[in-house]
Amino acid sequence: MVVILVTITALAISMMVIPVMLRLAPQLGLVDRPSARKVHQVPMARVGGWGIVLGALVPLFIWLPLGDPLIQSYLFGAVVLLAFGTWDDSREVGHYPKFLGQFLAVIPVVYYGDLWVAQFPFMGLEPVPAWFGKPFTVVAIIGVINALNHSDGLDGLAGGEALLSLIAILLLGYQANGGPIVFIGAAVVGGVLGFLRYNTHPAHLFMGDSGSQFLGFTLGFMVVLLTQQTNPALSPAIPALLLGLPVVDIITVLGQRIYHGMNWFKASKNHVHHRLLDLGFSHYQSVVVIYSFQAFLVLFGVFLCYSWDWLIIGLYLLAHGLLFAVLLYARRVGWHANRKGGATRRFDKVINWAATSAFCTRMPVTLAGIVIALVFVLTGAFVSEVPRDFGLMSLALFAVMVLTFLYRKQEKPVSARAVIYSTGVFVAYLWSNYTPAFLGLNGYWEIIVYGLIALLVALSVRCVEDLNFNTSPMDYLIVFATVMFALALSGNPEKRIISDVLVKSIILLYGCELVLHRSRSNWNILSAATVTALGILAYRGLLA
Repeated sequence: MVVILVTITALAISMMVIPVMLRLAPQLGLVDRPSARKVHQVPMARVGGWGIVLGALVPLFIWLPLGDPLIQSYLFGAVVLLAFGTWDDSREVGHYPKFLGQFLAVIPVVYYGDLWVAQFPFMGLEPVPAWFGKPFTVVAIIGVINALNHSDGLDGLAGGEALLSLIAILLLGYQANGGPIVFIGAAVVGGVLGFLRYNTHPAHLFMGDSGSQFLGFTLGFMVVLLTQQTNPALSPAIPALLLGLPVVDIITVLGQRIYHGMNWFKASKNHVHHRLLDLGFSHYQSVVVIYSFQAFLVLFGVFLCYSWDWLIIGLYLLAHGLLFAVLLYARRVGWHANRKGGATRRFDKVINWAATSAFCTRMPVTLAGIVIALVFVLTGAFVSEVPRDFGLMSLALFAVMVLTFLYRKQEKPVSARAVIYSTGVFVAYLWSNYTPAFLGLNGYWEIIVYGLIALLVALSVRCVEDLNFNTSPMDYLIVFATVMFALALSGNPEKRIISDVLVKSIILLYGCELVLHRSRSNWNILSAATVTALGILAYRGLLA
């Protein structure tokens, strides 16, 4: 419960700080102006980092033991990077002052907090000597800081990548009863979520170096703490998967600069997100592609956390090798992600025909509405029990729905939408807690049904151009966080119910949103199913 409170506190502080800093940005000079190497076309405030850092640090100062040298060194490093990052966001001071700030932040963690990498991949249980492990840790954490800093090139990209890694590290720390790492992860997750509220495409502001350096520092700190102290039984190679794409991306870019005789520290447009944009992916699509790849890596980081070092490193290198090979091949053959009009290749013609066919543009939405309606009605009719309080709430919602349609004065009334969403949560809860006996306990039916709804939503969002269903990369992160939360609770039978309800609710709510956006009438299959299900639940809960 305290961990949840930490996250909520960080989220609230982040969302309160950012609007204040947004107003102060012009006076403080914290504005990022467009240039040839940048994607944005208008000046943008670089103050999101203040929301992330203050949102995370305030609850940590409240709940963490401030007498611990490791906690002291982490908090000191965070404040140093906030100061140096803000200095750079305001004055663009160059690379050497930034490196100075990074060393000032990291060295106390290693030499005062005594946090350093002693276990290396492929070296068994034999620790490396401190004279090597400590300097290596300093360089490695600084490398992570710069990797995330350089990945901050599209709206929501660096924040989303960091959030995916943070969730995975937080999950592994929680499973190991990790103490400080759980509180730090929860606080930073809250700070990032508050920031992404303003940074998801189209962004209102950027995080700036004050945010990206703090996130990189926190990720480097947390993976070392996780593998060296919180749970040393984890494979020492697992940080590779947990940190994911940003590390390989910066190494690849640095290698290209060295190969072509360029300045090592001069910014260029050859990061992965630049390559995706060059291939015709939109801003939104590029972010989602990178999110997907990052999610793949961190998920396997969770699943393979106790596996052989060679398997983890092999998967890490293979995944990145395939990614860069595909990008290189696509560029050489002139492939374009969103080619319009006459496709020149047979494969493109097939894809364009499939994406514009009536089956792809109409059937997923229609079928999703039918499946969700059946889930609503059949759950109400066949769950093994309907508690009395659910009967009372169902009766109240039934009355609201009926009155809304009898006296409606607007198109698609908000009250009807709220009732439908509430019914979706009711259905998810009742299905998970009072599963119909004839379905058995193996869960195959619910996996098929809810998997089908999720698939139909994905197909509709991808294929229906006039759907007006405005998903964002933030939706992707919500879904991923839900899945990871479900994994965290799946090992505990009592807590697994919570994860089941959460996952099913998310799927049903996205499905309902899809059907309601597509519907042209207030009275549709979903509203009819809602009234029917609520009537059945009210009857069973109060009278049966």
